[in-house]
Amino acid sequence: MPGSRVPGRTWTVRLTGHADHSASVSCSTEACRMPPRSKDTAALKRFAAEHVRAHARLATVRPDTSCACRAAQCALHETRTHCTGSTLLVLVHNPAVGQVWTLAEICQSCAPLIPHTAILGRSQPQPQPQSQGRQGLPAVPAPATAPTAAPLPVAGGFSSPQAAPEAPAARRRPQRRTARPRRAS
Repeated sequence: MPGSRVPGRTWTVRLTGHADHSASVSCSTEACRMPPRSKDTAALKRFAAEHVRAHARLATVRPDTSCACRAAQCALHETRTHCTGSTLLVLVHNPAVGQVWTLAEICQSCAPLIPHTAILGRSQPQPQPQSQGRQGLPAVPAPATAPTAAPLPVAGGFSSPQAAPEAPAARRRPQRRTARPRRAS
């Protein structure tokens, strides 16, 4: 059915601690392979963050997507709103908790209401079907200028390698001060 919207997608990556002081990583996508349970929680946390980044790199925000937040009965935010606007790919991660990362296709109305979010992508408008000009020839579309968008900010721990500042050429050592003679008292 033309004009119908598909449900917004959601990916959740969770780091879960266990009684024996080990941890495990799980992903809501069943096809994803996770590392075995381990006591090296720092390595598992790095893996979870990189796994979310991989989902974000592979996910193309679909323009015909409805808000995933609406499908979850707006459980991601407290304030009620009507889902409107284009679809955004949003990362929800509370650094104070630091154990759950949620990547979701959310509408423009819900995204600002969700705490601890970073917008990672925007849907591209669907191409309009070409209209027929005079004598059945396709109409020539007006030249489109692509807006130049600045890189979007990303939540801490999820920065893009392309946005990383360049490394300094060489680190300078501080100069040693010569000792001053002490005054006699």
